[in-house]
Amino acid sequence: MVAHGDTMREDGDTGIASRSRLQDKPKNFLKLILLGFALVGLPPIIALVDSAFSIDRMADQSRKAVYRAAQIAHGSRVLADEIAAMERAVRQTHILGDTSLLENYFRAHEKFGSAVADLLELSLHAEQKRLLEEMQGLEASILQEISLMSNSPEELLALVGKFVPLRDAARVFSAAGYTLIEREVGEMQDMATNARITVVWQLFALIPFAILLAFVFSLWIAHPMRQIDEAIRTMGEGGLSKSIRVNGPQDLRYLGERLDWLRHRLLKLEEQKTRFLQHVSHELKTPLTAMREGADLLAEGIAGELTGEQQRIARILYSNSVQLQRRIEDLLNYSALQTEKAALVKQRMNLAQILEEVLQDQNLAIMNKGLQMNICCPDILLDCERQKIKVIMDNLLSNAVKFSPPGGQIHIRAERVGEMVQFDIRDEGTGVAEMDRKNVFEPFYQGQQAFDGHVRGTGLGLSIAREYAHAHGGTMELLQHAGPGAHFRFILPVRDSERVA
Repeated sequence: MVAHGDTMREDGDTGIASRSRLQDKPKNFLKLILLGFALVGLPPIIALVDSAFSIDRMADQSRKAVYRAAQIAHGSRVLADEIAAMERAVRQTHILGDTSLLENYFRAHEKFGSAVADLLELSLHAEQKRLLEEMQGLEASILQEISLMSNSPEELLALVGKFVPLRDAARVFSAAGYTLIEREVGEMQDMATNARITVVWQLFALIPFAILLAFVFSLWIAHPMRQIDEAIRTMGEGGLSKSIRVNGPQDLRYLGERLDWLRHRLLKLEEQKTRFLQHVSHELKTPLTAMREGADLLAEGIAGELTGEQQRIARILYSNSVQLQRRIEDLLNYSALQTEKAALVKQRMNLAQILEEVLQDQNLAIMNKGLQMNICCPDILLDCERQKIKVIMDNLLSNAVKFSPPGGQIHIRAERVGEMVQFDIRDEGTGVAEMDRKNVFEPFYQGQQAFDGHVRGTGLGLSIAREYAHAHGGTMELLQHAGPGAHFRFILPVRDSERVA
């Protein structure tokens, strides 16, 4: 009781420590998932940001180009208007002979100069600047001459012709401006085309990269989950000898440590169960042996003659005590298997002789049910441990007898196939239900169908038989066959591989 209490306190302390560790640990698996989403989403985000900057650059350049085009167009119109105004003022002064009309010329001159200055502040091409400077020179020479002739209106007629090259230069400037605007529009179209191609290539490059990253992170995340699933499945199948280790984030590694702790606990429980079975089996075997021998002595009349009814009851006691002894021996054999004490001591044995001994042990049960035995077993020598092969045959035959109907038949056939011995036993009972077939060799599994016998089995016979067959390097299986009953087959090597080597 004290040890049990200590164990409970130890488990409680361990549980509290485990919970505190779980609370202290960060949720690294969540961080891993968030990191995966971030890295998978990063390439499209980069593509979107780059596209946004490209579009912003194009919009800024377009805005500047439109503003420059509007300013050039407006300036070209102002230049043309002011040139026409200056020419008109000179003509009017010459015709009317009124020098006061030259005030219109000087006002137009000032507007012309202001328009040229505004245009020169723009980001103009070299050709446009050259044309503006040429117009400035022509207009300055006309201004100089008008200043000298301002008191002689009749002489101004000679200057009217000098406005012709100035008008031509203004037209060339305006045409050059529109040509350059068309060129910039073409450049913007080329830029838009290049941006579209760049975006397409980015999509073709980044989408597969994002998919690859998603695949890599899926494997990275799924790997520890598969390890945990495999560890749970292995423990569920009884494989407790292999340690459990989970790679991955910290919280999943901690979960692997807890699973390994659970594996150690299950190992201890398995050891306790095995020791319990050994102790109980040994404790039951001694008094049961005395009961069996006593019933046998009564049935044989050693203690005095018995009536027929008394002798029948004694036989029933003896038969059931033999069955109980077999169940106890199954428990002992299972315990030996679990503690790896079932080392093989192989000898050259005759399979037919072992089968004959098994049939003699089962003879009373066979006669009670009136079963017919169809046996084909020639003399076959093989390297084996006699007692364990006898246990295999005895378990298979006792199952066949137990589930066979009264008056039924049991078919036993042994033959040598190359370097292997094939042993088949088939009955005409209810067979094995489809839902039980996959579990029929599991320890303590007794199936879904009810059994009306006096002593129900432990569910260890077939499990022990298969383990002994595997220990000999053979196999055992439940076969599908047409007709009623169950068909079991085990295959053993004729020669011991270690002895041959």
